[in-house]
Amino acid sequence: MPIFDTHAHYDSSGFHADRDEVLSALPAAGVGLVVDPGCDLASSRAALALAERYPFVYAAAGIHPSDCAGTGEAEFTALRSLCGRQKVVAVGEIGLDYYWKDNPPRDFQQMVFRRQMELAVELNLPVIVHDREAHGDSLAMVLEYPEVRGVFHCFSGSPEMAEALLGRGWYLGFDGPITYKNAQKAPEVAAITPLDRIVVETDSPYLSPVPLRGKRNDSRNLPYILEKLAEWKGVSPEEMTRITWENGLRLFPSIHLETEASCHV
Repeated sequence: MPIFDTHAHYDSSGFHADRDEVLSALPAAGVGLVVDPGCDLASSRAALALAERYPFVYAAAGIHPSDCAGTGEAEFTALRSLCGRQKVVAVGEIGLDYYWKDNPPRDFQQMVFRRQMELAVELNLPVIVHDREAHGDSLAMVLEYPEVRGVFHCFSGSPEMAEALLGRGWYLGFDGPITYKNAQKAPEVAAITPLDRIVVETDSPYLSPVPLRGKRNDSRNLPYILEKLAEWKGVSPEEMTRITWENGLRLFPSIHLETEASCHV
């Protein structure tokens, strides 16, 4: 069963030296699908260009809270156009980030987040949410849009927050930090997360798992995350790979539709 990396930034400058070499190597390493989320208009366009070049890569288009300064009507119009492209399967990476003090003001981040949630409603797309040190506001925001579903990327909230999201049909993304020694909440969150709501991510080139922490990350490192989740959930790594593949296809149904169509050609 192939691996589905539901969040990797191959458009990042961290891959400028060898991007094509890395991406070309993924299928032989067992990576069957990748979603590359944009963080602003330029990176969303770059992610789409990669998706149009590599059949197993798909893009999401969005404006990240750390990159949302100056966002106005022209940017929202351009984003809407991008989200209508065939290989764009979600609105993302969007959300709130209160960690960095030089980020745009919180109320402005919330406005940009809200506008992109409205876009997801309009286009019937799932969303990829970034939530850093903004758990209460992030949860409140998504609860304003009960018709929207998606994933909380690299989930770092409490088990109680996880339960609130899971009860409304959301998925939770698990990344390299679950392998770190200080991953205290992650086992508790994984324990209450049903198998059919777990997706795996690398956030490449960031967040490499142990034993590769500190090195550049890519999708070939997902087995370390799958093994840890399998251990916590009492299944085999192979079963966890299958489960997270199927979950990823449900999370991003337009990929599922394309996959189904290709099976009947």
